[in-house]
Amino acid sequence: MFSQTFLHFVSNLSTIAVGFLSVVVHWIPVLKKYMEGTHQKKAVFHKRERLPCIAPLLTTVEEMPQMVSAQVRGQFPEWLSGYLLRIGPGKFEFGKDEYSHWFDGMALLHQFRMEKGTVTYRSKFLQSDTYKANSAHDRIVISEFGTLALPDPCKNVFERFMSKFELPGKFVGSCYNVIQIPPEKVDLGETVHGAQVICSIASAERMKPSYYHSFGMTRNYIIFIEQPLKMNLWKIVTSRIRGKAFSDGISWEPQYNTRFHVVDKHTGQLLPGMYYTKPFVTFHQINAFEDQGCVVIDLCCQDDGRSLEVYQLQNLRKAGEGLDQVYNSVGRSFPRRFVLPLHVSLNDPEGENLSPLSYSSASAVKHADGKIWCAYENLHPEDLEEEGGVEFPQINYGQFSGKKYRFFYGCGFRHLVGDSLIKVDVVNKTLTIWREDGFYPSEPVFVPAPGTREEDGGVILSVVITPDQNENNFLLVLDAKNFEELGRAEVPVRMPYGFHGTFVAT
Repeated sequence: MFSQTFLHFVSNLSTIAVGFLSVVVHWIPVLKKYMEGTHQKKAVFHKRERLPCIAPLLTTVEEMPQMVSAQVRGQFPEWLSGYLLRIGPGKFEFGKDEYSHWFDGMALLHQFRMEKGTVTYRSKFLQSDTYKANSAHDRIVISEFGTLALPDPCKNVFERFMSKFELPGKFVGSCYNVIQIPPEKVDLGETVHGAQVICSIASAERMKPSYYHSFGMTRNYIIFIEQPLKMNLWKIVTSRIRGKAFSDGISWEPQYNTRFHVVDKHTGQLLPGMYYTKPFVTFHQINAFEDQGCVVIDLCCQDDGRSLEVYQLQNLRKAGEGLDQVYNSVGRSFPRRFVLPLHVSLNDPEGENLSPLSYSSASAVKHADGKIWCAYENLHPEDLEEEGGVEFPQINYGQFSGKKYRFFYGCGFRHLVGDSLIKVDVVNKTLTIWREDGFYPSEPVFVPAPGTREEDGGVILSVVITPDQNENNFLLVLDAKNFEELGRAEVPVRMPYGFHGTFVAT
């Protein structure tokens, strides 16, 4: 399975009493001042009409295990040597059975190899247990996130994942478990050998923990975001007998606020600070760093958490007004900064901004009950609203991960998949955009030029695809500094739209 929801629940659910912890918001005038300031102006959604159909980008393709030489136009830097590896769903049916959700498709691995200005391409389906079982039966035999297999003779996604871990007995109830995986593999056939839970965070509602996709990390801290995109464990564990997919147990519940949990990475201890903000959903963090006794975390946020419901394949493959309606119903994602002061004491004043950072308008206000209410700073100009927001953020991770930084790169979303590449200057709040009509770029990957210390000294790699069968897909290389095209490597191979990738230098 391509998409795995890394929620690690402790067993013995039958012994858990159903209960919940409601978050009560006590508004006071000064709090409203910080929570509704001009820096938190709500983004305006620009509706779109007559969107082109992208169904060919979301259909099954054949793998291409043999190397295919790409036709290079322009020039790839001679120093650019290595592999761009990408993964995404590439097979959406077995026999007469079809997957329902985009995230359910079988993983297709892509490799672009760059050497001395030349480029080759190949792809292969990940030989997972699920892929092998489905292929052997010529049907879908294992339930996935949005697809129920009936009957399901194999372990489902959660059972398969949990079988990899032996959780400490002291963790009772539904928890968010932060897992440390050794960098070196002992057993080449085992992907998570030696993994251990270093911290367990109790969920606010024991039977309805939050869905999460990733978390933030600085040099010394882990930042886990508990958001009101809830997973109803009762619905999930009974999904098979109810004839429902796992996704039926996930719901957006904006009556709850979002909470930041901060964990000491070295001791595994949860810090006592209670950081809250208005409800939002995030899938990807941009960066996080420490400054003047605070954790600064930047992330892509949506004010409406129903996007998982929308990304059903039948929705994505629509055309005409139906496609427009689907797009206009999806919340947009925008980059925001939150500041979390780490050393808040009982003597700190209430109703005042505790953030000492002069360069950020993000605020953190202590309330009478000890909770710290956080208001974000927008990291973008209003121009980004016209671009449909931004997702799949990437930075110069080699030099600036966990450090103060200036630039990040992502995809603009004037369609249900990315239709532009965007460079965001979070200091000056400016945008630089690359777009080519009829083409849809993937998550940008930054590759630093050798010998440079400049944050944007390097290139951006992105796989750009099109539903037009008369055009070729290509690997694009941009100068990261001015965002101008240096070259492209065209391949006559059909590719579906994917999610994430990485560059491995050679």
